[in-house]
Amino acid sequence: MTDDRIAGTVRNIGGRVQEGVGKVTGDTKSEVTGVMNQAAGAVQDAYGKTVDAAMEGAQTVKEASIQGHDIVRKFVENNPYTAAAIALGVGLLVGYAAHRQPQPPRRWWD
Repeated sequence: MTDDRIAGTVRNIGGRVQEGVGKVTGDTKSEVTGVMNQAAGAVQDAYGKTVDAAMEGAQTVKEASIQGHDIVRKFVENNPYTAAAIALGVGLLVGYAAHRQPQPPRRWWD
């Protein structure tokens, strides 16, 4: 839980209290300020939730990439010749895909 979520919740509660005090005393300025603080607290809490979700997603991606790296490393260690052949094949495919046909020479009548 990030600091933004805690601060947003506190600000939201403070806004509710301020709104309630404004209603009881009949002070519309305090009431409106309380509603604005509630809205600001809700937005800050939503931002904190978004940050938490992004951090969890990044951690999941990190764990998956580490697991994939371990699988590839074990495959290369157990099958070095097969891995070399695969690398050669991928290199050839990339080379053929990136290769452009030479342009025919231009003549003066073209």
